[in-house]
Amino acid sequence: MRVVVIDYNGGNLASAAQAARKAATRKGIEADVVISRDANDILTADRLILPGQGAFADCAQGLGPELRNMLETATANGTPFLGICVGMQLMCEYGLEHGRTEGLGWISGNIRRMDEAADAGLRLPHMGWNTLDFTPGAHLLTDGLTPGNHGYFVHSYALHDGAESDLVATAQYGTQVPAIVARGNRCGTQFHVEKSQDVGLTILGNFLRWTS
Repeated sequence: MRVVVIDYNGGNLASAAQAARKAATRKGIEADVVISRDANDILTADRLILPGQGAFADCAQGLGPELRNMLETATANGTPFLGICVGMQLMCEYGLEHGRTEGLGWISGNIRRMDEAADAGLRLPHMGWNTLDFTPGAHLLTDGLTPGNHGYFVHSYALHDGAESDLVATAQYGTQVPAIVARGNRCGTQFHVEKSQDVGLTILGNFLRWTS
């Protein structure tokens, strides 16, 4: 299996790649994990991972038209895709961090500041461990997990106005926060799977064996 971590001048690329290697080993999967923006690598990959760290607008700009087109082509042809943190946010229609920026448009909704959490007196960014709420058995990505397991979050913006059918898991932080989303062969986690220890490695391992 060839796994490509998308190189778009973003953060957490090396740690995401290392976590994917570790997850593959735990699942007994032979995986060649590379960090690349090369068209041939992306279009022939068995799995695509898009980490994200920073502002929505900056990450979207880092992708640019060329990488966007590659990701659209590969995923439209059925390649499973995992977005992490801002990588997940980029799956939506648009973001409002530093002005309106268009997303990939793969899922419904928009990314905006978590004002509900601030209004509830909670600190932003939402940083640290938080429990995951989901229906066991509803999606392969949560196989082996138990509701109440923790993911590691670092964000001040979140998905709003999304489709209920895209939600795999949520977290509570002043309001219900989409934590895992999936539509077809495209999925994403708001929390950092590469920093979420056994929970994150379990999700990554599930992604590597997932066929939508």
